[in-house]
Formats: sequence, C-alpha cells, structure tokens
Amino acid sequence: MSVPLDLIPAPHGTSALTLVEQLVQWARRRIEERVFRPGMRMPSIRKLAQDKGISRFTVVEAYERLVAQGYLESRRGSGFYVRDGAAGDPEVRPRQPARVEPAPSTIDVAWLLRNTLHMSSPEKGPGLGHLPGRWLDGDLVASALRTLGRQSAGQWVGMGTAQGFLPLRQQLQTRLEELEIGAAPEQIVLVSGITQAIDLIARLYVQPGDAVIVGDPAWFQMFGCFASQGARLVGMPYTACGPDVDALESLVATWRPKMLVINSMLHNPTGTSVTPAQAFRILRLAEAYDFIVVEDDVSGDLCPPGYPATRLASLDQLKRVIYLGSFSKTLAANLRVGFAACALDVARLLADQKLLVGMTTPELNERLLYKVLTEGHYRRHVERLRARLDGVRDKCARMLESAGLKLFTAPTAGMFLWADAGVDADSFAAAGQEAGFLLAPGSLFSPHQSPTSWMRFNVANCGDPALPGFLAGYLDGNRVDGNRVSGHLKSVASVPN
Repeated sequence: MSVPLDLIPAPHGTSALTLVEQLVQWARRRIEERVFRPGMRMPSIRKLAQDKGISRFTVVEAYERLVAQGYLESRRGSGFYVRDGAAGDPEVRPRQPARVEPAPSTIDVAWLLRNTLHMSSPEKGPGLGHLPGRWLDGDLVASALRTLGRQSAGQWVGMGTAQGFLPLRQQLQTRLEELEIGAAPEQIVLVSGITQAIDLIARLYVQPGDAVIVGDPAWFQMFGCFASQGARLVGMPYTACGPDVDALESLVATWRPKMLVINSMLHNPTGTSVTPAQAFRILRLAEAYDFIVVEDDVSGDLCPPGYPATRLASLDQLKRVIYLGSFSKTLAANLRVGFAACALDVARLLADQKLLVGMTTPELNERLLYKVLTEGHYRRHVERLRARLDGVRDKCARMLESAGLKLFTAPTAGMFLWADAGVDADSFAAAGQEAGFLLAPGSLFSPHQSPTSWMRFNVANCGDPALPGFLAGYLDGNRVDGNRVSGHLKSVASVPN
C-alpha cells in the first residue's frame, strides 16, 4: 500500500506544489526534526517511490535537489545520505563554502524525547519509557489533591527546605526499611526526579576527564549529565543474566572510575536485575578501587515481593552507595518527585548543590506524594500495575518473535523488552516514525551512540493491531540473509568519550 505524501499548502496566489517540491519539503522537514539524522542512509529510490506511490524519476529529481541544497550527499554505488550539519535550517539554501563547524555532540536523544512528549496514543509508542495514562490511577492523585485543597492556605506560601518536605522523608524512611535499607530522614534529599539527582551528583563529584562507568546499554538521559561535566563515559556490557561483572572488573582496573551508575532492579532497557553474587562483587570492586556506586531504582516498585534480585544499598547500607528512587513510573510521569538516600555528609552536600542549582523543590508535589503514600491505596495500585504487566509481557514477547525479532532475555517483571531486529535500528525507527509508530533504537542507549540492531520495547504500549504487521513487513523487506548483526552486545568501553 502506498503512503501519500504530506500535503503542503502552496503560498497564497501561487500554483500548487509539484510532487518533486512536496517530496523535497517532506524530506527537509524530517531532516530538520532529526527523524533522518546526519550520516543516516535515506530510503532507496525504488523503495521510496513504491511507498509514496510516485515515479522513480520524481524521487531522483527530489534527491538531487536536496543534494544541491546541502541536505544530502550522494555516495556512488551506495545511495543518498544525510549530510552532517544539514538539520536545523528552515530555509532552502544553496550549498555554502566549506567551513569549520563545532564538533557535533555524541549524545543525541532530543528527537525521542520530543516525540515522547507529543505522542498522543500510547499504543503507537512501543518505544515510550512510561506506562500509558489509562493504566495509572488518576483518581488516586485527584483524591490527594482535594485533601490538600482543604488544608490551610498559609502552608503554600513558604520557601520549603533544602532537603524537602520532612513528613515525606519520614515516610520514605519507613519504605526503605522494608527494603532493608537504613536511612534516617536527614540522609534523604528530595529532588525533581532521578534526572535531577543524577545532575546534582555529576556536578558534585565529576571533574573533566574523570571516568564514569555506565551500562552499555543504559538509560540515555544520564549520558548528557555526565558529558556536560567533561566525564569519560565507559560502557559496561550486559549479559542475559545482568551486568557483565567480569568485564566490569577489567574496566575499573583500566580506567579507575570516579563512579558506577547502575540499575540493580529491572535494568532499562534489558529488563535484567543484579543477583546477590553480582552485588557482592560490585561492592568489593567499589571498595578496592574507591569509586562511588549510584544505584538507580526507578522501577523497583514494579518488582513483586520475593523477586530474585538484590539492591546494592541493602548490602552496603549507604556507606558507598547513593540510592535513587522515584514514583514517575508508577504514579504519574509529570509528578516530578524523586529522592536520594545516602550517607549523612553526602546528603548535606547534595542539598547544598540543589540550592545552588535551583533552590528548593516544589513542596506542593511533595505534599501530594505524601498524601498518596499515607492514604493506603498506593500499594494496591502498584499490585494492579504488576498484574497488568504480567498479563501482556509474554504476549508482547511472542508478537516480537513472530515478527522476526530476537529477545535478549525473557524478564518476568517490569515493562521493557530488549530485542535484536537484525537491521539498522536507526533506519527502523525512522520508518516507524513515517508509519506513525515511535520506536526506541538501541543506539540511543549506548554511551557512544554506537550503531546497533537492538531496540527497546515497552510491553504496555505494544497493543496497536497494526504494529505486528508493520514490524514484520519492515523486517521482511530490509533484513539481508546472512548479514544479521550479532545477537551479542559488544562492549565499546575501549573507546570512551
């Protein structure tokens, strides 16, 4: 079935745009929006003509115009590619004389974040990092908000405190005790989500040239926080059983890192968790080589009781571990309340850094979360979320395998599946954008944005009936037999930023 070109209205008083002009503007818009990114191969002439229901001559002429305007470059025998520096210019322009440009950032996740915010239908967003709104309990939040509205208005006009709303920190102390993590309220600092916590930690501890070990793959938003401080990002590979601790031992001996950042529970994106044996080895390495461990447990509430995994903070008791938590995955993505639990001296430093960067965090959000946690309904809400994820995870895994993808592992909890498509993931994501699906290519989860065939899928957002057909159709038309990318993750730790 052909996909019609986006109709572009002609300026007032002029004739309608030709097919060539429409195709040029279609391609330019996607380059400027970074759907087609620098260095990416454009769809072949034959395929684009077939997809758009136009002649090959129209595609050839449009591509040649884009070359002349500086958006594409032609590589003999290979095709057309997006030129470096082509994105972002809203006007058609002739090719300019060569000039020295600033080196492009190796961290490029803006297009996924922007489209995440604009995605109106979760079922069309298998690459999204959060649960669909209809799965979350808006009534739970609304009830807490009504309760707050009946309280004295005088409490809303104060400055708040550096460490955050004390009753909430006391409540978090109780929750951490249930996880066998001892933390007094003075050891807990409230933040606007884990993103802010990572940023504060990076500002506080990382100097230019310091090595920071992160997962390869890992949650991509933190890469920019450390890169902005001049850190060397060193990738730790993963196996189907969790972090490759043998590789980690070699990495820390080579790079002498300032810190390690890790998901111990339901790692984003592989879905793996840290075993007790791995946790002990990681902490021994941290002590032997004197580095900080930042434990991101954003998905911890999605682990059922008795789940076979170990939190590093429960073994270390916050001597060397900074433990991070949040409620964005389970309660509301825009309720930006997270926390850092750590040693007392570290908590004081983080609170001071928080004041320097942005003063206090909004106490209204913290009071709202406190009400939700203390009114007794949050635990049952989380149990329902786990049950819903359990009900779709295996179905989603079978769908991906039927479409031709290979799963990295089969997690029994959480929302993410990591799958090998056997084709370039960036091109796959660009095709998904054209078809109305937001996919998450694995290159975004690499600290060096290395090309890959891996992709992350959110099992809660894979319910669109057209998704299996799109995945299977694209893979059937683009996979080259015998050239499937290896199904094993490769470490790129030898080439740090």
